[in-house]
Amino acid sequence: MYCVFVQFRCIPGKTYEVASAIYDREVVSELFSTSGDWDLMAKVYIPEGEDVGHYLSEKLFDVPGISRTLTTMTYKAF
Repeated sequence: MYCVFVQFRCIPGKTYEVASAIYDREVVSELFSTSGDWDLMAKVYIPEGEDVGHYLSEKLFDVPGISRTLTTMTYKAF
């Protein structure tokens, strides 16, 4: 499994709706509300053999109310 972190910028006033929709899809390991430029951050485990971009696009990025995303790949846990 690959671990990635995905940050979400939401349309103003839609953050709680977006968070609920993301959580309901049962794709993320953890979901956080954050301060700063991004509204939410999710920890996602991508199944072995899956293309990261396609997986995230199919599972998360079509949630209404998301205006932008930023995906950070991870390589090794210390």
